[in-house]
Amino acid sequence: MQFYSTNNKDLRVSFKEAVFNSMPLDKGLYMPEAIPQLPASFIDNIEKYSLTEIAYEVASALLKDEIPANDLKALVEEAANFDAPVVPLDDNTFVLELFHGPSLAFKDFGARFMSRVMGYYLKDGEQLLDVLVATSGDTGGAVALGFLGVANTRVTILYPKGKVSPIQEQQLTTLGQNIRAIEIDGTFDDCQALVKQAFADEELNKKFRLTSANSINISRLIPQTFYYFNAYAQLKRKGFKEVVFSVPSGNFGNIGAGLLAYKMGLPVKQFIAATNA
Repeated sequence: MQFYSTNNKDLRVSFKEAVFNSMPLDKGLYMPEAIPQLPASFIDNIEKYSLTEIAYEVASALLKDEIPANDLKALVEEAANFDAPVVPLDDNTFVLELFHGPSLAFKDFGARFMSRVMGYYLKDGEQLLDVLVATSGDTGGAVALGFLGVANTRVTILYPKGKVSPIQEQQLTTLGQNIRAIEIDGTFDDCQALVKQAFADEELNKKFRLTSANSINISRLIPQTFYYFNAYAQLKRKGFKEVVFSVPSGNFGNIGAGLLAYKMGLPVKQFIAATNA
């Protein structure tokens, strides 16, 4: 499976290249050249699968030509090693709890999978990989805990002064090892602008091997599909067949993953993008 830039469908790269060079030179985003359809037999019997089994089937459909099956299964089992239960509010309304990962944020799914994929591809003796991330809180914590101790990586997190909670700041600043956090006297947009400036700096990119851990990275989008399929599996066990997902939305990466799952065959009646913007 190759991945193309949304600004130029003729620009195609391998999954490995899309992971390490998360933003194409034309400033687009990488997407799979074709969206595979999961087998009907899998969808029809999805309630019989565990979260990690579902995650492997979904990841394999997209990445089977990129990562050998046994290696991919091990990556998925390590990345998605926590629960994501569907909890009832009433007879027909449920909440998908995505705060059971190490940083207590839904972004643990994406950050842990991305860090494991990068760690898998990195070889001993290769140039150190510098992972840059701008955060207003939850992204930084998820990335920090996801990459903690991953060999040949160094994570630099930029966060706005006074704009993250005390718990989030502790997640960013107290881990040590290969994680460092820099407080910026400005807004999240200022942090993001500095990260983008770094990627646009040709001299800096010659000296350092840079990649992004923000939601532009395709290896963060793919694992977010896992919990949509898993939520459907849980609801199917409860006797439901028609599902509507209402998704709290910021930059729409989360609901984008839901739409990718839908295109892969997830039965969804409707998506609702819930936003306060």
